Amino acid sequence: MASHDLGRPACPRPRAAQAQAMACDRPRHAGREHEYGQRPAAGRHDCRTPHGDRSGALSNGAFSLNNDGVYDYDLIVIGGGSGGLAGAFRAAAHGARVALLEPGAFGGTCVNVGCVPKKAMWLAAELAQRADLASRVGFDLPPAKLDWREFIVHRQRYIAGIHDSYRKRLDAARVVHLPCEGHLVDAHTVETHQGLRVTGAHVLIATGGKPKRPDMPGAELGLVSDDFFSLCDAPGRVAIVGGGYIAVEMAGVLQALGSKVEIFVRGSRLVDSFDLELTDELAENLRQHGIHCHFAHPVQGLAQAEGDRVRVLGGADVTSDSFDAVIFATGRTPHSSGLGLENIGVAIDREGFVSVDEFQDTEVASVHAVGDVSSRLALTPVAIAAARRLMDRLFGDQPEAKLDYENVATVVFSHPPLGKVGLTEAEARERHGDSVKVYRTRFRPMLHALADSPQRSLFKLVCAGPEERVVGIHLLGEGADEILQGFAVALKKGITKRDLDDTMAIHPTSAEEVVLMR
Repeated sequence: MASHDLGRPACPRPRAAQAQAMACDRPRHAGREHEYGQRPAAGRHDCRTPHGDRSGALSNGAFSLNNDGVYDYDLIVIGGGSGGLAGAFRAAAHGARVALLEPGAFGGTCVNVGCVPKKAMWLAAELAQRADLASRVGFDLPPAKLDWREFIVHRQRYIAGIHDSYRKRLDAARVVHLPCEGHLVDAHTVETHQGLRVTGAHVLIATGGKPKRPDMPGAELGLVSDDFFSLCDAPGRVAIVGGGYIAVEMAGVLQALGSKVEIFVRGSRLVDSFDLELTDELAENLRQHGIHCHFAHPVQGLAQAEGDRVRVLGGADVTSDSFDAVIFATGRTPHSSGLGLENIGVAIDREGFVSVDEFQDTEVASVHAVGDVSSRLALTPVAIAAARRLMDRLFGDQPEAKLDYENVATVVFSHPPLGKVGLTEAEARERHGDSVKVYRTRFRPMLHALADSPQRSLFKLVCAGPEERVVGIHLLGEGADEILQGFAVALKKGITKRDLDDTMAIHPTSAEEVVLMR
């Protein structure tokens, strides 16, 4: 849906066979297929102005910080997603002269087809589940039914507000926005696809990524994760291929909003970067919600079934029934091709990620990378923080500034949410051996107990050494997404189990369980 179109979208019946048939005027994502985003923003500069013509297109009046007029800009940012924008804003705040290449919607994957619309859909699913719980404890309510078309209007209006705020901030920061795709000609020169060449003392690659579509027979019959945000209703029966963040998040949302969901996982567990004990508990919670997980089941292909339905080809435990939609959630691939990186000596790994060191530097001194296109951790807050530290180093007189990648907190917005910071139990035992001690608590949150709901929470602390320093905090359950942030600060500051024991609990809450574990 176009960000400026806030009317009710005309939504065709969802079809698994053709992603195009599912679009509510589908939003383009922040990837190099248009190339970095959705549609050009207001106040853009002309991408065809010949190099050397400085009449407005290349001059924003900002002073040149450190290049003595050798280059048009101190910084050129390719890609206007979360990391690229954060870098542009921070560099401009330090007085750098900045140009940003972004042909589409600002905000990248996160704002357009990631964190923001995902959380909106998760909140809708939470409301549906709350309505069910309310009916269980005595409220006289009809079954909750989401009007997707109406909800999409609210969701896209919220996203349009974010786009508008970015445009205003870019104008206020005097960042030159070029609504163009571009590639590197040399270590300091970027050429747009319309032929304009601009030069910069530094170039930041922040082009993000896009969903992978597996190479298998019939793959074109399935959808990729971005297509989820073009759904205009809950498909009756859905197969989700994959077992990571995106798979379990979509599964919970769709099941809560009326779909019958099955997950097909190549491995033996869900979200394998999280603690095994909690992911096993998550799988049980999903089962209690009616979601069937097929583990150790690599999907071998898709086949057309009756009408627009699709059949999953795989192992013996798959039913012969067909699905209204099959969604691939099998990871993402970086937008690094077509940028000219290999031609100037920037290393690209086997999967296409731009290789960077702890300072976000590539092997070419003037070229840097952040976010999903880089070889570092692919999380929006990480991209933002890494870009800011990089700009502090390049333009803020902080020569050692870099992001600390240790103990990054992260949450899966599953139902219920799953969060972690620090080491899993397995990682801790590998690093600290027999000095590891684990504390855990299983409980049912009060509302679920009142409603006789089967949903349960599991909280876990991983401690190490004689002082029992907390090296890992793992939370599965209602409120885990909000509880974790404060404890992440405490872990980073070196909190011990004794510190938690000495902290007064807030009763009755789920959060108190973190300080009451014995």
